[in-house]
Amino acid sequence: MRDMPGRLLIVDDNKVNRLLMSRSVEQLGHTAAVAENGRIAMEMLRARSYDILLLDIEMPEMDGFEVLEALKVDPKLRDLPVIVTSSVEGLDNIVRCIELGADDYIPKPVNKVLLNARVSASLERKRLYDEQKKLLDRFATVEVAQHLSEGGFTIGGQRLDATILFCDIRDFTSMSEAMTPEATIDLINTFYTLMFDAVSSQGGIVSLMVGDGLMALFGAPRPIENSAQCALAAAQDMLLMTAALNEERVIVGEAELRIGFGIATGEVVAGYTGTDDRATYTCIGKTVNLAARLEAHTKIVDRSVLFDEATFAGLTDQSSCTSMPEVRFKGFSDAMRVFAL
Repeated sequence: MRDMPGRLLIVDDNKVNRLLMSRSVEQLGHTAAVAENGRIAMEMLRARSYDILLLDIEMPEMDGFEVLEALKVDPKLRDLPVIVTSSVEGLDNIVRCIELGADDYIPKPVNKVLLNARVSASLERKRLYDEQKKLLDRFATVEVAQHLSEGGFTIGGQRLDATILFCDIRDFTSMSEAMTPEATIDLINTFYTLMFDAVSSQGGIVSLMVGDGLMALFGAPRPIENSAQCALAAAQDMLLMTAALNEERVIVGEAELRIGFGIATGEVVAGYTGTDDRATYTCIGKTVNLAARLEAHTKIVDRSVLFDEATFAGLTDQSSCTSMPEVRFKGFSDAMRVFAL
């Protein structure tokens, strides 16, 4: 389709076939690159992006079946549309190509009208897939998107050890009363921008955003080394960035931001909650509840960062930590040891 040109890679060991196929593709309004065997094709695919692969089967060094197998195990290439163009006969060979991930099969000599129809259909499928991926990347973290890509979507959860961080802006309600709606949204977005950077730079993901607060996960959906240390480092990064932001706010006469963090480490149940139509990746369990209680307790004891004993035990440097009086939080039968940064 001339209104939706594509970049195609043609793989064929026969030079005449490559030239004729390239000419046909370009006459259809697309651009074409060529490779004389599967090995060269794989090198080209890893070096730059293509919209469709037109793949011959019988080739030296690396044949079409081997290329399909290599694409299937490569997370970055396995969704590339592949149209097999081959003179190899037999239903078994066609079935094998489809089973290995090929989208379509066109026998040689290739009919130009049929080629146009198959290429157009493949480009449309790829366009829809790319749009879906952009939406997923926008509304899910990289880790969650990759988790979905590799394991698929299933409502439910699994038990794992992780560190949970809750954070919110102090006195936000009273602060926002003196602000316009536009300024309030801008402040929230600034807060989220800084917090997302602090969390992601330490290997965590933001799982939940509610008004002026958020919940971040460290160690889910993918395990990370020393999730407790990473969560505390994220809180420290955020405090430093907030201090720098406050210097600018004071200059223009705006109120300073004050934020508080509650961090807890332990077993959680992590997974997708909701329905098949609308779901989110999150964690539940006592560890999550404890982190929320700790964040709320920062307002009572006037501390920026509070964390539990399990988080304290995971820190590589405990010299900057202070032991606080034990607290019996709502929903917990025993008093908890609490530490402050």
